[in-house]
Amino acid sequence: MVRQKIKLAILTLTTTLFFTINLFATDGYFRHGYGIKYSALAGSGVAVSLSSLGAITNPAGLAFVPTQYNFNVAFFSPMREYTVTGNPSGMQGTFGLLPGTIESETKLFVFPTLGANWKINPTMAVGLVVYGNGGMNTDYPTQTFYDPSSPSTGVNLEQLFVGATYAIEFIKDHSLGVTALFAWQKFRAKGLASFSAFSSDPANLTGNSNSISTGFGGKVGYQGQFGNIIRLGASFQTKMYMNEFDRYKGLFAEMGDFDIPANWQAGIAVMPNQELTLMLDVQQILYSGVKSIANPMDLVNNSPSLPNGTPNTNFQPLGTNEGWGFGWEDMTIVKFGLMYELPQNWTLYGGYSYGKQPIPEAEVLFNILAPGVVDHHITLGLSKMFCNSQEVMIALMYAPAGSVKGINPLDPPSQQTIELQMSQFQVEVGYAFSLVQ
Repeated sequence: MVRQKIKLAILTLTTTLFFTINLFATDGYFRHGYGIKYSALAGSGVAVSLSSLGAITNPAGLAFVPTQYNFNVAFFSPMREYTVTGNPSGMQGTFGLLPGTIESETKLFVFPTLGANWKINPTMAVGLVVYGNGGMNTDYPTQTFYDPSSPSTGVNLEQLFVGATYAIEFIKDHSLGVTALFAWQKFRAKGLASFSAFSSDPANLTGNSNSISTGFGGKVGYQGQFGNIIRLGASFQTKMYMNEFDRYKGLFAEMGDFDIPANWQAGIAVMPNQELTLMLDVQQILYSGVKSIANPMDLVNNSPSLPNGTPNTNFQPLGTNEGWGFGWEDMTIVKFGLMYELPQNWTLYGGYSYGKQPIPEAEVLFNILAPGVVDHHITLGLSKMFCNSQEVMIALMYAPAGSVKGINPLDPPSQQTIELQMSQFQVEVGYAFSLVQ
């Protein structure tokens, strides 16, 4: 009976994920933390084993987690807007925008995360996680780029991951883990018809129905205890090679290719006493390894020795191998976390992370579609254990407004400026249980 309930819960939440995974931007388009406890620690914790969802951050941690089932639901509210200052020049061959501030309309998302792990024996465990990413979700109620075929402008990227993990404690207090990852993603764009002249395939640039892409990758990790005070951990996720978004092969470089970038995380946890754990992690997301994300807009030559707006004679159309992308740079994020054991099985969590947002000033025009400009995350959480087999949790996240401002490169005579801004707030609740033998 219990097993049937578990299977039903997993099936229900997995199905729910497919219909509620319209997501958001945090560290670029990666979430600040995966799993409610790690979210409450601002994404730190690669060196500690807190739940089955820890396999998302570091698969090696499962070796130290008892058989457990985790269900999280997050309520996320991002505020995204762009501001254009200065009137368009109206000169032939320029691409000016109407001045003013426009906010993206959709401001609330609900999404679940689930995980489970099973101990094979005292030193080995297997696990399953289901979670999501996202970040290029905008819905502006205006014809930002003068597209008469669409009353609004925006894009929507959704990503779902399923990971199967194996972890082993190969010597006492030291473990290795590996996760096989499957990814499913969906994309749609609207309001971009004005870029048709710059596309290699205008029929597959904008306004089409959802396009689906799938692919595979993997993650490896290590975790270990040194004495009674220090734990170290590290993990690396490979680049995930995805098949193309066929209905948007005139938008993304390499004929619709949108791979998922590689990333790594390493950290230390210090336990000065039994109640307190302090964590410091460093993460890097390698956006530069994916052309559709990293290629700069190359309609103009940005050399400081040339006048602003000088055409680039080597321009490559959208959709070609070197066609422009969003110009994102690699992100390096520093994460701090604190966990304190309180009386009566309560635990307090806190965290802070900083990572310089990935959008250069020269790339603001196209990134109106994906204003992932948050730098800071502040987090807080609380959990309560009942009967040593059930746990309830809550976590809060606030990301103060981040912004980037630059000149509209396609309307040089008027020197229009574009400012992108985003802030975020999240409430996440979770429940975990283990089966009493």
